[in-house]
Amino acid sequence: MTNDNSELDEREQAVVEKIDEEGIDFLRLQFTDILGTVKNVSVPASQAEKAFREGIYFDGSSIDGFVRIQESDMRLKPDSETFSVLPWRTREGETGGAARLICDVINTSTGEPFEGDPRYVLKQALDRAEEMGYTVNAAPEPEFFLFEEDENGRATTKTNDAGGYFDLAPKDLASDVRRDIIYGLEDMGFEIEASHHEVAEGQHEINFEYDDALTTADNVGTFRTVVRAIAAQHDLHATFMPKPIPRINGSGMHAHFSLFTEDGTNAFHDADDEFNLSEEAKQFTAGVLEHAKALAAVTNPTVNSYKRLVPGYEAPVYVAWSDRNRSALIRKPAARVPAASRIEARFPDPSCNPYLAFAVLIHAGLDGIERGLDCDEPVRENIYEFDEQKRQEYGIETLPSNLGEALDALAEDDVVTDALGEHVAEKFVEAKRSEFDDYRVDVSDWELDRYLETF
Repeated sequence: MTNDNSELDEREQAVVEKIDEEGIDFLRLQFTDILGTVKNVSVPASQAEKAFREGIYFDGSSIDGFVRIQESDMRLKPDSETFSVLPWRTREGETGGAARLICDVINTSTGEPFEGDPRYVLKQALDRAEEMGYTVNAAPEPEFFLFEEDENGRATTKTNDAGGYFDLAPKDLASDVRRDIIYGLEDMGFEIEASHHEVAEGQHEINFEYDDALTTADNVGTFRTVVRAIAAQHDLHATFMPKPIPRINGSGMHAHFSLFTEDGTNAFHDADDEFNLSEEAKQFTAGVLEHAKALAAVTNPTVNSYKRLVPGYEAPVYVAWSDRNRSALIRKPAARVPAASRIEARFPDPSCNPYLAFAVLIHAGLDGIERGLDCDEPVRENIYEFDEQKRQEYGIETLPSNLGEALDALAEDDVVTDALGEHVAEKFVEAKRSEFDDYRVDVSDWELDRYLETF
C-alpha cells in the first residue's frame, strides 16, 4: 500500500530543501534489525520526495529476524525528524555529501507498522507510558574501546594507550580521537555533556544530553556509527563489545530514565522524600528489579556480555538499588534540580539493541507503577564486599551468570516477552539460543592451554 499522491508535510518539505542546500548526493536510509545491527540502503538524493511519499521497498527475508521468503516485501518509511548530514563524508573532500534518515519499517501487505521492527517495539512502550500519562526521557552512557589495526587493517586487541580513569596525555593518547568524534557528533546535532578516558586501558566514554526515549535510542545507533567511522580515520578500530580483554573492566551502557507528566513535571521527583524520589520512581525501580533477570537477556544479549557481569570489575550484578554507591543494579544519581531526578540502570551494555533494551526497561518499570510494587530500602554498603551469607540476609539476588540462564528467565517472564511482542520475542530467542548453543559446543584457546597437555 503506497501513498503516491500524498503531499509532503512541512517537515518533509524542509528536509528536501535542506538536501538541495547542502549539496547532498546520496541518502542513507537506515533501520535496525532485531539483533541491533544498523542496516541501510543508499539512494540518490533525487529520490527523497519519492521516499517520503511512497517509501523504499526492500526484501525483509534477507534481514535477521524479520520475515520468511513468502512474506518478504517490506517498505522503509523515512522519519523526517531524523535527517542529518554525515560529517565525515564531507570532510573527506568528496564531491557532494551524504545524509541519513532513520526509517520505520512498514508491512506492505497491510500498510501497517511491521511488528518485528525494533523501533516500533519501542514506540509501543512509549504509547503505553502515554496512556498512563507519562512521557519518557532517557540518557545513555556508552563505553567503548579503541584498538590498533594490524598491517591488513584488521582489528587487534592492542590498545593505543595505557591511560586510566580521567587520565590526561601522554597516558591518554586518544584525546584527539575523542575530540574528532565529538565534533562529528555535534555536527549531527548531539549535545555533548562530557568525555573522558575510562578505567581500563584503551577504554573511553562520551556522554550526550538526555532526550525523549525514541530520539535517544536513535542516537545510540548514530553514536556507534560515528565512533567507528571517525576511529577508522585514525587507523583505529572502535568496538562496543562488552568484554574484549579478559581480567580488566568491560564496557557498559548505563541508562538513565525519568518520567514526565503532561504538564512537564518530573514524576520521579519528590522534594519531601529522603532520596528526592517519588512513589512512582520507587515503583518503577521495583518493577525493573523484579524483572531484572529476564531483562538481562535483552540488555545484555551476547555470550560475551556475561564475561563483563562478574564480581570484581565494577560491573553491577546484584539485584538491588542504592542512593550512594555503584555496586547495585540501579542507582539514584545526585540531581541538582528537580527536573534531573532519575534512576540509573547500570547493567545494560553497548552490544544491546537500544530500541529493545529501552522498551523492556520501560515496560518493566511501568509494570511496577501499575501494580504499585513496594521498593526495598536502598543498600548503602558496598555489595561487592558482601559474602554469600550476607547477601542472603539482605535478600539480594544476582543476575544470570550466562546468556542461557538469561534466556530461561526471559521465557518465564510474560511482562518482558509481551514487551517485545510475539514476533520479536520468538525471533530474538531463536537467534540467541542458537548463539549460546554454538558457544557451548566450541572449544576455547583457554581450554586447550589448560587441559590439552594436562590430561
